[in-house]
This record gives sequence, structure tokens and C-alpha cells, in this order.
Amino acid sequence: MTVPARRIPEDFDPASTDDPDEVHALYRDLRARCPVAHTDSHGGFWALATYPEVKAAALDDSRFISSVKAVVPSDPRGLRRPPLNFDAPHHTPYRKALDATLSRRRLADLEPVLREHAVRVLTPMLQRGSGDIAQEFGALFPAWVTTEWLNLDPELAPDLAETAARWVRAWRLQDREVVNAMSERMYAMARALVADRRDHPRPVEEDPASSLLAEPVDGEPLEAEQIVGALRQSLVVGMVAPPIVIGSIATHLGTDPQLQERLRAEPDLITAALEEFLRLYAPYRGFARTVTRPTVVLGREILPGEPVTLTYASANRDAAVFDDPDEFRLGRPNIADHLAFGRGRHRCPGAPMARLMLRIALEELLARTASFTAVGSREGARMPELGIVSSHLRFVLPRDADAERAAAAPARRWI
Repeated sequence: MTVPARRIPEDFDPASTDDPDEVHALYRDLRARCPVAHTDSHGGFWALATYPEVKAAALDDSRFISSVKAVVPSDPRGLRRPPLNFDAPHHTPYRKALDATLSRRRLADLEPVLREHAVRVLTPMLQRGSGDIAQEFGALFPAWVTTEWLNLDPELAPDLAETAARWVRAWRLQDREVVNAMSERMYAMARALVADRRDHPRPVEEDPASSLLAEPVDGEPLEAEQIVGALRQSLVVGMVAPPIVIGSIATHLGTDPQLQERLRAEPDLITAALEEFLRLYAPYRGFARTVTRPTVVLGREILPGEPVTLTYASANRDAAVFDDPDEFRLGRPNIADHLAFGRGRHRCPGAPMARLMLRIALEELLARTASFTAVGSREGARMPELGIVSSHLRFVLPRDADAERAAAAPARRWI
């Protein structure tokens, strides 16, 4: 007897729009109507839309695993690299080695040079008076952050920015040929880095490649090709989200002059504001998991082999957790509950560096302008990201503002 195929109704279409506001409206509908939703898009997957379910799945890494599929859509070649695509305990030594290079002391040492890079990258656009904050600044400054963290040759930073950007665009389009070509360029960088550190190791707390090479597992070193894979992953993960977050934050401020001026006048508020921005503009529609056994969530059964996305961006706007979730509120009492960097074993290892990078970017943008305005059209990110990948700003610099005020002032009469 033939058993009929299991039929699951399609509850939403994630490819219906890339406009961030429309995507958040879709999530708002799912939270109210169908908080555990299914789609046939991208081969079919589930989406958890409400905060309690997303957080619980992220913390339950024995049931919701990452080694089968970690992102939807996934790499068209089906490759698996640590630590993102490994489950505990296999991913743990890679996380431990990378975490060792992101201490508060290391980040404090990096801050002055990262600030210099931010100013240098930002200055040409400010002097010109306008530019695409996401593409011109948001795509290049993170390349310098990655270059400094990995201790790469500084000449590689522009090439890394271009290569990673082309890889991301091709990945979103599932263009296998370009994904392969750009990935091989990054693999070559990673292999050269490992070869150099074998011959010239650096202090493990200051160098990710050296830390990975020194990390033991049962007294043995990590597998050489997996170290290369971990560094190859490190080359790109820090390049995907920052242009989106920077573009989204700058666009928000470019349409809210009162908030912009308050943060410019009271820079001590920037750190708190950044957490609220991260809640509002979490840049991923959801990392994926796969259940290890049949699992019922809010009455719907998910089977092994069926991808499940944890929609952090939707959870961060769940009105059951965050009052007025679509509004910016400085000083939310429960802002630490946001899920922009995930939860559990697979929370973003680079979160401390991401916060530093975004804080520097926001501080320098505000300090070096009198005002800026979002102008023209904006481009939204395609799956699996969410947010603004292209946004044009028009800048007024402090000296220009002084000149405008002087021109508008009444002429002084001399007696």
C-alpha cells in the first residue's frame, strides 16, 4: 500500500517582499495568526515567529541542531564549516579558540586603530556631502575590522570587502559559479594565514589562527582543513550583517532629526541606543535548525529533516515581550532580552566586536556631522538577511552649518 505524502499547508511566502517594513508586517501577521508557520519556498521550511518559541529553540541545542542546515537558503554547495555548522561538543573547541581572541582587553587594544579606519573610510563621503552609507561605509569599514582582528596584511582589506560583497550577493541569488569563485578567493586567504601562523605563531589571545592551531582536543590539534574552514567562515560572517545594520540605523536617524540631535548632544546615550537599534533592526530573518526527533510546537508537528528558522527579527518585535515593539524607545527596562545575536551555544561569537564596531561607526558619524538626512530610494536585503543594504544620506558638516547660520543671521551694523 502506498502511503500518501505528508501535506503541510503553506502559511506564508518569505519571497513576497524584501522591503523591511513589509517583512515586519508579515511577521506581525504570523505572530497573531500562525506563530509556527510553514512555506514551500527554498525547498520548504518552518518559521518560529514568537519570542518564547524562538528563544526556547535556540537554547535547546540537543533537539534543534545546526549541523544539517544552519541558514535558509543555505550555501548552494552544501558545505559545512565550524563552528556554525557543527553541533556540540564538536563545535566547542572552535568557539573556545575564537572567543579567546575577543576579550575585553583585546577589544580595548583594537579600538583606537578601528576608530582611525572608521574616520578614514567615512571622510571622503562626508567631504562629498552625500553617499550610500551601507555600501560605501558599511561594506568597507567591517573589512578593516576583520583585517585587524585576524591580523591580516592590510593590503587585503579592500580585496576582502569586494570579495565578500560579491560572495554575499551571489549566495542570495544562489549563483553557484560566483559563490565558488569568491569562496575560493577567501579560502586562499585562510590557507595563507594558517601557513604563516604555523611558521610564525602569535599570542593565542591576540590571533585567531594561532589560537585555533594551539587548541587541543583530547591532546591532539584540530584538523587542519577545519581550521581553514573556521577562518574562511570568519572572513565572511563579519561582512554580511554590518552593512545592513549600519544602513538601517543611519536611515532611522536620517529620518528622525530629534533623536539624531539628542545622541549627538549626549554621546553617553549611544551605547544604550545601539541596543535598541539592534532589537529593531536584527539583520537576519532567521538562522536554521533541524529537529532530532518529532517535535510539536504550539500544536504543529515538525519532523526530522524539515528545516526550522528561528526568526530573531520577529521575536524582537513580539508585543508580548516588548511594549510598542515597532517604536524606538531609549532605555527599555528589558532591552537585554533582545535576540539580535541569538542565544545558546550558537549565539554570535563576534557580538562583542560587533558592538564595538557599531558604536565606533555611530559615534564618528554623529561627531563629524551637524546633521544628515536619508534621501532617495532604499534597497532591502534578500533572504536570509533583513534590513537596508543601500541607503543614501545627505550630510551637513559642522563648518557648513556654521556658514549657513552666518548667512541667515541679520547683517551687523557698524556705527
